[in-house]
This record gives sequence, structure tokens and C-alpha cells, in this order.
Amino acid sequence: MLELRSLTKRFSGIPAVDDVSFTALPGQVTGYLGPNGSGKSTTVKMITGLLEPSEGHVLWQGTDVRADLTAFQAQLGYVPEEPYLYPHLTGAEYLELTGELRLIPRQRLWLKIEAFLREFGLWEDRYTAIASYSKGMRQKILLAAALLHDPALVILDEPFSGLDVHSALVLRRLIQTLAESGKTVLFSSHELETVERVCSRVVILHKGKAVANDSVENLRGLMELPTLEAIFTQLALRQDPDEMAQRLAEAMRQ
Repeated sequence: MLELRSLTKRFSGIPAVDDVSFTALPGQVTGYLGPNGSGKSTTVKMITGLLEPSEGHVLWQGTDVRADLTAFQAQLGYVPEEPYLYPHLTGAEYLELTGELRLIPRQRLWLKIEAFLREFGLWEDRYTAIASYSKGMRQKILLAAALLHDPALVILDEPFSGLDVHSALVLRRLIQTLAESGKTVLFSSHELETVERVCSRVVILHKGKAVANDSVENLRGLMELPTLEAIFTQLALRQDPDEMAQRLAEAMRQ
């Protein structure tokens, strides 16, 4: 179980994440939503240990992750929003490096690498430098690297970036399968349709604060709105997209 308690991060005294608390349970996919600049990626970086919180705590299985950050990270699979990869390595080399750092036995590691590369359609490009990979290909390498060691906690920050339609459908089902196998999955995304389909509950962030934390079904009932998109628009955007689009079109014509 992943738990955030009053998590806060300030930059130059200004809160980017402000007193955020929620729990992500094993066997569930927890959606983490918010417009750009709302604090989603800052939250994720605090969970993973890339940023130090200004206040509050991140707990895994009831223990503060900073008590033994290395042990926590050994159980974590993380797909960041930006694909930070070593471009001079091939796809196979990058996964080999990742697996060795995860202490996966070599024979077992290569079976895993081959399976991931084949399933992601990257086997023919396994000896090609990542520098020449498309954005979608790089995203698949990130996904494979995050899952190689069979993590108990999976954190996905905009994982659909650059993926083609077929790969996106596979990833959507994979996210559900990970949760069904008992893993804790935190899914931060702008893909509202996907979030609505795969998430057990959602946390909506607005200007660093959590403005909703409930199941999609309960939010629909409480707000009397038919879709997660409508709920998100009302809670997080606070502006009517149709009206904004109309004003932008009028500005273009002026």
C-alpha cells in the first residue's frame, strides 16, 4: 500500500504541491489527474525519491520510504514523463544495464529482455542505438525497463506519450493486468478516457491541492455529471472548454 500524508513541496516558498494526502491500494489502479502545472509530476518525483518533500511523508507498506529509500526503490517500477535514456546504447544494452542494476540473474534477464522486445515489436531493432528510436519506441523501452524486475509498485507518469493506437490498447490492458495481479498502480495521465476505463479511483489535483479523491462512479453520482471528463473540467479546469475554443477562434479571425 502506498500512502501520502500531507505531502507538500515548496519552491522559493511557493507551494507546487500543497498538503496532498491519499492512499493507493494493491490490486487497484489509482488515477492521478490534473492540468499542466498542477503538481502531478512533482508529487511523483517526491514518491520516487527524486525530490525531497518540504513537509509530509510518503509511506510504503506503513513505513516512511526515506527510512530505507534504496529498499523502497528496489520494489518500484517507474515510467517518467520525460524519456531520460542513454542514446548511445542500443535498446537491448539499455535493458541489460537496467536488469544488472536490479540484480536480475543474467540468464533470466535475457529471457525477460527477449520477451519484452518481441512483444513490443522492438526485436529487429534491438541492436540499434536508442538515439535513432522514435518517441514511441523509446517509451516502450522505458516501460520494459520499469517492469523487468516485477515490481510491487508501478508508477506511470504519462505512459502513453508517443505510442501508436495498437500499443496504447496493449498498455491499457497491461495496466489492468498489473493491478489484477495484486500490484499497486499509480497512473498519472491526461488520457481521461483511459483513466476512466482502467482506474478504480481517481485523485484530481488543482493548483497543488487535491480537490477530489474517490471512485469514478461515486464522483459521477455526487456531481451529477456523466463522464470523468466533465468532472475533471468542472473541478480542475474551472473554465468551459467550448467557450475557450470559441474565444480562441474569434481571436484567430481578428
